[in-house]
Amino acid sequence: MPLSFQLYLYPFTLNRIFADYYFAIMKISYNWLKQFIDTDKTPEQISQILTGIGLEVENLEKVQAIPGGLEGLVIGYVKDCKQHPNADRLKITKVDAGTGTELQIVCGASNVAAGQKVVVATIGTTVYPTTGEPFKINKSKIRGEESEGMICAEDEIGLGDLHEGIMILDADAPIGDLAKDYFKLNDDYLYEIGLTPNRADAASHLGTARDIAAFVKTGLIKPDVSGFKVDNTDRKIEVVVENEIACPRYSSLTISGIEVKDSPKWLKEKLGVIGVRSINNVVDVTNYVLHGLGQPLHAFDADAIKGNKVIVKTYSEGTPFKTLDEVDRKLSANDLMIGNTAEPMCIAGVFGGVGSGVKNSTKNIFLESAYFNPVWVRKTSKRHGLKTDASFRFERGTDPDITVTALKYAALLIKEVAGGWISSEISDVYPNTIEPFDVDITYKNVDRLIGKSIAHEEIRSIINALDIKITHQSAEGLSLKVPAYRVDVTREVDVIEEILRIYGYNNIEIPSQIRASLNNSIRPEKDDVQNTISDLLTANGFNETLSNSLTKSAYSNDLEHAVKILNPLSNDLDVMRQSMLFSGLEAIAYNQNRRNGDLKIYEFGKVYSVKDDKYTETQRFSVFITGADHSEQWNQKPGEVSFYKLKAIVDGLLEKLNIKDVSVEDATCSKLAFGLQYSFNNKKLVKFGQVSASALKKVDIDKPVFYADFNFEVILTAVRKNKIIYQEVSKFPAVRRDLSMLIDANITFGQLKQIAQKSERKLLKGVNVFDVYQGDKLPAGKKSYALSFTLQDEEKTLTDKTIDAIMQKLIYNFGKEAGAEIRK
Repeated sequence: MPLSFQLYLYPFTLNRIFADYYFAIMKISYNWLKQFIDTDKTPEQISQILTGIGLEVENLEKVQAIPGGLEGLVIGYVKDCKQHPNADRLKITKVDAGTGTELQIVCGASNVAAGQKVVVATIGTTVYPTTGEPFKINKSKIRGEESEGMICAEDEIGLGDLHEGIMILDADAPIGDLAKDYFKLNDDYLYEIGLTPNRADAASHLGTARDIAAFVKTGLIKPDVSGFKVDNTDRKIEVVVENEIACPRYSSLTISGIEVKDSPKWLKEKLGVIGVRSINNVVDVTNYVLHGLGQPLHAFDADAIKGNKVIVKTYSEGTPFKTLDEVDRKLSANDLMIGNTAEPMCIAGVFGGVGSGVKNSTKNIFLESAYFNPVWVRKTSKRHGLKTDASFRFERGTDPDITVTALKYAALLIKEVAGGWISSEISDVYPNTIEPFDVDITYKNVDRLIGKSIAHEEIRSIINALDIKITHQSAEGLSLKVPAYRVDVTREVDVIEEILRIYGYNNIEIPSQIRASLNNSIRPEKDDVQNTISDLLTANGFNETLSNSLTKSAYSNDLEHAVKILNPLSNDLDVMRQSMLFSGLEAIAYNQNRRNGDLKIYEFGKVYSVKDDKYTETQRFSVFITGADHSEQWNQKPGEVSFYKLKAIVDGLLEKLNIKDVSVEDATCSKLAFGLQYSFNNKKLVKFGQVSASALKKVDIDKPVFYADFNFEVILTAVRKNKIIYQEVSKFPAVRRDLSMLIDANITFGQLKQIAQKSERKLLKGVNVFDVYQGDKLPAGKKSYALSFTLQDEEKTLTDKTIDAIMQKLIYNFGKEAGAEIRK
């Protein structure tokens, strides 16, 4: 059976985990940006600025407010309209489209008449209807009469949904003008920015504009909420936050007497440019604030809040809940919910419920603006497989200080587009203020890390432009308060990186001189050694795997020294791996569950640990074999892999790398049922053997697995000491002598080999065990070994006298150091 392709993808889950987490495409509108900054920079110049300051623009395109942008459509005047001679429902019109020649157009609209100003699609124009595919206007004959264009209804050109008749314009509409100018369509430019997860602050137009403003040295225009006022307090809804860790801040208010309807044109256009579908005026405002300020909001139907009370809490495991996508879900006891006195209404920070959302009949709303714990939102989002614009921002960290401002801004907009009045004071549950980060920087370190001396005034200007407050300054440096929404700026080096971003990477000159010391000592290239190992194993039927360094803490036998993840995506990925074992076992289990149980795999990777606040990262190399030792053949039945098969692989690798003089001892490891350990210069080189049943049980494997764990760093050290010396084949014959001995059962072959090598370093070329016996014919606690010794002198033929002297020395040392009794 061919190796399952999943072997390479599992447990290599980095791409799956971080596809959304590490990189995301942020869509930013040029016209929308200009609401926050006053600049005359062109879209192309803004694109270059964004890329230069670390917000890489992956695509810039011109977009039209509506598909087609009304290109080719003009304002026309119907000079004459008469009945079509061959069709009761058609009219023949004469239209002045400003070209100097009257156009004859056959029209089927019941409301067409002479004297009207209309929108005309001339021959060759492609029109983009609200529904359906675009089509081109051609000169044609309709029921025998020529037609040289089309008089348009609003749905035929994407301006609306009405099709009861043609659009009739104001009498002062100028004949021949372009329709896009008449309707004042504003072309826009769309930036697609590859946003990394540390830049949660830039996940909005305001955040992006802040960086641009800092670079071009202009002010940032923030939304004006000075017009906010409470109209009355007739609809107060009580808010109780039971879980203050998961919800540090919860701001809200009510708005009554609204009318839910379509959004105005400007709002639809703003959202349409960045690809957000218009739903209704209230929901569109919440989306507008989210993409504008970066603060997610949620609007509830206030009349659906039972008990007139909102409770932020968790519910018991398995509580049923239907989300807005009509999917019935079972809640986890760790899902933070927004509920009322009777039931949950919304998955906090992730997705709303079907029963409490804004509907066409909604008249009163409860508007939420909160700060949720990023870890809680991330885990819930992953648990339910829900990725929303809100969860994207909450799980990376929003601004806890903007909730009230965003709430006021949204309330003013809702009053503008939906009417109504603000019917409660703002409720702001914020028991424990989230403080900004205290960071100290020195000018010396700024210059040292950037590689250029930047004027102190320039440094302070950049810091202030990035909304970082300077609390104290001296000749040596600055003390700063970094706002809480900058979750990626908590250290001096982070602030220096921000200074460099805004100052401009391209403004750092490349030095004309490079000072370096050259080391001509010979050292092995890590990649060369790795490729040598890979080539040997691959040629012998092995496959290489790549796996995630994040794993579950349940695999660890030493959690005290495990590197724990501060914001784990799940309980299955909450620590850095301390061993390569379970990465390979997960791959084996995955394949065995798909009827692919004969596996030979290897992996290069790192393991991690911490002791006394000191973190250690070690390069490892692992080998796994399980199942049959070869594929089934007609003339040979496959056998099962064994410890000795693995030992041959380990010995072959060491021989290939020319690593000799290793010491051997029994492996003592809870993860191995039995095995051996090789050491080089008193450093553990490799430990290998059969995986213990307890380790196999953790990944549900019921077949034997053999595993070798190499310390790759020791391999590099050992290879570095190798010297390749040419040596001729000896002209003098080698001699073999055998010894049979009775030894204690706890004595290993490795110990005997070491004794032999110490006894005769020059002439002893090899030691091998060719027979082992342990049974009831021997005394208790004893076993019998038969060893062979290969002796050779490179310069002369060995004499019996020399050979006998060496063997006597071996017999003496075996008896002295191992208590061996030579059997005659």
